[in-house]
Amino acid sequence: MKNRGRPATARPQADSMTAMPLHFIKMHGLGNDYVYVDGFETRVDDAPSLARRVSDRHFGVGGDGLVIIRPPDDDAHDARMEMYNADGSRGRMCGNAIRCVGRFLADRGRTRNDVQRIETDAGVKELWLERDDAGAVASVSVDMGPPGLRRRDLPMVDGGPTDQHAIAVPLEADGLRLRLTAVSMGNPHAVIRLGDIEAIDGAPILPLADLPLADWGPRIEHHEWFPERVNTEFIVVRSRREIDVRVWERGSGETLACGTGACAAVVASVLNGWCDREVRVHLRGGDLRIRWDGDGEGGTVWMTGGATEVFTGVLGD
Repeated sequence: MKNRGRPATARPQADSMTAMPLHFIKMHGLGNDYVYVDGFETRVDDAPSLARRVSDRHFGVGGDGLVIIRPPDDDAHDARMEMYNADGSRGRMCGNAIRCVGRFLADRGRTRNDVQRIETDAGVKELWLERDDAGAVASVSVDMGPPGLRRRDLPMVDGGPTDQHAIAVPLEADGLRLRLTAVSMGNPHAVIRLGDIEAIDGAPILPLADLPLADWGPRIEHHEWFPERVNTEFIVVRSRREIDVRVWERGSGETLACGTGACAAVVASVLNGWCDREVRVHLRGGDLRIRWDGDGEGGTVWMTGGATEVFTGVLGD
């Protein structure tokens, strides 16, 4: 892949920025959609309130949250990604969003690098842009870093040792009895295989496509074991190299895809012996390719998928 060097981009002065009207870009990764703001040019004074406003699908732009693409703190990097969930809470990392950030920077000439380094609240992430024959960004691969596998990495406070893994841990939550595996990908995830769920009253468990996530998701997200709440992945293992996933994201609800959730689902599947280390993850919005180069403790999780621009617009007062 080409690395053509980064052009000099002047950082805007504070007095050249305006808060409103707000120019934005709507982008998505497999349907996990965010409203993106170019923080190189625009100042956002109250990001949590703006996130709630623009995310509203009836009275706003509509999306799973807000992403502000800011100048990096370190000039050796290409940009900083600052993300907020639809409820205004700040997220540390989003795999689908960071792929869109990579495409945004390339399409708008913010960098000429096809290998980008993006600052996030979960650390610096490295991106590789893959281009088609016409030179357009076709997909983006992200070095998501090593998973956090200890309870304290999430955090998870179930009474188990904080420096040990939480694999297939039994949990009862409002009428459900299940087993979960906890993984941090810069944000906390609880991965639950559909076959490891039963209703305490004996009611049948529906197929993955029919699960009532609007009911089940909050039970896990707000469980007392997770003081910072938790994202939840419900999965079905098709084979050693394919899984189906539905995602409940803390602060946003069910989303069509979740990059960090797909990574966590594969890591959990490897830890439980269900899958190999390279897996195609089928989400409601499309597929991601996930590879974990690890030995059960560290290594790097790689994610590859697309990034799509939907439209640009201006939000008035």
